[in-house]
Amino acid sequence: MTGKIIKCISNDYTVLAKDKTYLCKSRGLFRKLKITPLVGDEVEFDPEQQYILKILPRKNELVRPPVANIDQAFLITSVKHPDFSANLLDKLITIIEYHRILPILCFTKLDLLQEEEKKEIEQIIQYYKKIGYQVYTKEELDEIRACFKDKVSVFTGQTGAGKSTLLNQLDSKLHIKTGEISLALGRGKHTTRHTELLSIAGGYVADTPGFSAISLDDMDLSDIRDQFIEFNMYRDDCKYKDCMHDREDHCKVKDKVIDGTILKSRYENYLKFIRRDGR
Repeated sequence: MTGKIIKCISNDYTVLAKDKTYLCKSRGLFRKLKITPLVGDEVEFDPEQQYILKILPRKNELVRPPVANIDQAFLITSVKHPDFSANLLDKLITIIEYHRILPILCFTKLDLLQEEEKKEIEQIIQYYKKIGYQVYTKEELDEIRACFKDKVSVFTGQTGAGKSTLLNQLDSKLHIKTGEISLALGRGKHTTRHTELLSIAGGYVADTPGFSAISLDDMDLSDIRDQFIEFNMYRDDCKYKDCMHDREDHCKVKDKVIDGTILKSRYENYLKFIRRDGR
């Protein structure tokens, strides 16, 4: 029988198949082969003996959080307390895109902004929408809720950005304590000691120990470049076939930064990332 691992505590795996759950162990062979089943894995298992027999091919996986087959990541981005960080947002987008996960941007705390600050943030929001990202504000709950159907999602963002508050607003049955949701980025207060997929709006959200670190270390320079999706539409217009859009001459991407087509902060963050001083 095939099913999906929706919860893991130590070597106990809860597998969901045909609306029924089975508490399974993994085969000793997995340990010998240094293979670890992950929450989100599609598996073949023996429902009688309650053993996982085979892990089906993964489309992606994250080491921390330890989740496989993730469809999308909600990047919860505060614009005030904590202040908006374009560098952090672009770094998260780059990492998420590299792992073949769809980034969904959600901006919070716009009500704390002064009028001029709000205009600046709205221009930034419109830019990310223009280049093709799904972008929402915390007030668009119905639109955000609709994104979950038939998907496996993770949440990440700054500590204090409002991840747990947003999840509770999306589904009050989750009862997540504010300040304790373990999906916090960095060294927040983590109370969850296991990994689990929580049912929400027809899909799942991973309740996990969170992103303990965000790093571009496993990406080479061209990998970083290729995740900046708006750059890709101008690559064929650059003088050099494999242009890095940095110190080369006759670079169309740099021209588009100068004329305002490409957001200056995006390009500046890109340079920090490829010059290895933005980590």
